[in-house]
Amino acid sequence: MATAVVEHPVENRAAKLFLVLAAFLVCNAIIAEFVGVKIFALEPTLGLEPLNWNLFGQSGSLSFTSGVLLWPFVFLMTDVINEYFGTRGVRFISWLTVALIVYGFLAAYAAIALTPAGFWVAVNSGRGVPDMQAAFSNIFGQGMWTIAGSVTAFLIGQLIDVAVFHRIRMVTGERWIWLRATGSTAVSQLVDSFVVLYIAFVIGPQKWPMSLFLAVASVNYVYKLLMAFALIPLIYLTRQAIKGYLGAHTAQQLEAAARVVR
Repeated sequence: MATAVVEHPVENRAAKLFLVLAAFLVCNAIIAEFVGVKIFALEPTLGLEPLNWNLFGQSGSLSFTSGVLLWPFVFLMTDVINEYFGTRGVRFISWLTVALIVYGFLAAYAAIALTPAGFWVAVNSGRGVPDMQAAFSNIFGQGMWTIAGSVTAFLIGQLIDVAVFHRIRMVTGERWIWLRATGSTAVSQLVDSFVVLYIAFVIGPQKWPMSLFLAVASVNYVYKLLMAFALIPLIYLTRQAIKGYLGAHTAQQLEAAARVVR
C-alpha cells in the first residue's frame, strides 16, 4: 500500500507566505502597542513651526501617538492576508495578535516587579534619567485602561476590516484592489482611532476632556486614512511579488479560496 507523501510546511510556499505575513503583522502590532505610549508633535519633529491648528477648541502642534508610524503596515498585512487567505486567516491572526499583545504586557509587568540592581537605578543619571526603575515602569507599565483600550480597539477594527473587505470584494470581484483595501481601512480605523483613545484616556484615570479626545482622535484617524492611500502602490507591488513567489496558478487558487467567506 502506497504511503502518501506529506509536504513539509517549510517547503510549502503558501504556508511560508502566511507565516511571513502573519509574523510581520504581529511584530508591528506589538511594537506599536509599546511605543504608542509616547505622543509626539508633528511639526517640531519635522523641524517646522507649529501650525497652531484649532480643532474642537484645541490648538498647537498636531499630536499623534507614536504607534501611528507602524499601524499602516499592520493594515497592509491585514489586507494582503485577506486577499490570499480570507476571513479565517485574518481572524486567526487577529486573535493570535491580541493574545501575544497581552502576553507582552504581562512579561513587561513581570520585569517591572523584579527588584532592580542598585547600580542600575542611577546608571543613566548623567543622561537626565535619575531613576531607571521609575522610567522603565512608566514606559513599559502602561495602565490597564490603555492596554484594554488598545486590545479592544485592535480586535474590533480587525473584525470590521475583514467584513468590509469581503463586502466590497463581493461587489467589485477581482477589480479595484485599492478600493477594498482603503475602503476597509477607512471604516475599521474610524472605529479603532476613537475607541482606543476613549477607553484609554477618557474613561481611564487621565480623564481627558472630550475636546482633547476628539481633536487627537480625529488627527490620528486622518493620518491613518492618508497613509492608507499612500500605501496603495505598495499593495500592488506586494501582490506582484507574491504572484512571482507562488506562481500565477497557486496565487489564483488562494485568491479563489479566500473569496469563500467562512
